[in-house]
Amino acid sequence: MDVTWWGHATCAVRDRGTTILTDPVLRNRLAHLHRRRGPRPVLAEAPDAVVISHLHGDHCDLPSLRMLPVTTTLIVPKGAGGFVGARTGGGRRVVELAPGDETSVGELTVRAVPASHDGGRTPKSRVRAIAVGYVISGSRSAWFGGDTGLFDEMKDIGPVDLALVPVWGWGWTLGPGHLDPAGAAEAMRLVGPARAVPIHWGTLWPVGCGRVRPDRFVRPGDEFAAFTATAAPRTAVDVLAPGGSMSLA
Repeated sequence: MDVTWWGHATCAVRDRGTTILTDPVLRNRLAHLHRRRGPRPVLAEAPDAVVISHLHGDHCDLPSLRMLPVTTTLIVPKGAGGFVGARTGGGRRVVELAPGDETSVGELTVRAVPASHDGGRTPKSRVRAIAVGYVISGSRSAWFGGDTGLFDEMKDIGPVDLALVPVWGWGWTLGPGHLDPAGAAEAMRLVGPARAVPIHWGTLWPVGCGRVRPDRFVRPGDEFAAFTATAAPRTAVDVLAPGGSMSLA
């Protein structure tokens, strides 16, 4: 299993000849956010499937989804299929999963798991679906947390070989339903992965706000590694730069 973190919550997971892309943001500008670090994702080949954790714009970016060929399967949370399918062009295969449901992509299995996060498109939108994470299993297993806060059932997600765990956000503060570095380390204690890659930090930042709490842009990855060394010492942390890769042999 090979993993490339392209920044924010976008990861390419390749195993057994199949590629799955998580929460793709393939642009350099997204509403009031812009890419301040790392390259715009360059995909060597079209992904076989995309998993969407929830409907927030920085996780379900419709223009990015429309960039993908219609042969790419879109795997979305229960309740999101109609919204995503209608706005990404006809002819696409859209699969809805609730926690506990699974589907096959090539020789890989994708299983939806719970997440603790708001599932609405925007705070005032009537478009809503549940928020989920996913476990991708092939020669190894990887948990993609999407965006989530802590919840007791995290202990039921493992065991997994790798955690792609959110450790911050796109701003200088966090609201409910998010993990900070210390909370993400506690998640590692509950899930118990062999290795972890911190995601959802240090990539997208609001336009004009580069001088506001710059430490929250550059430090969450290393802080997560330090907290994990104490909270979950059996989990090895790989702090990647956007565009960086790692392998699970």
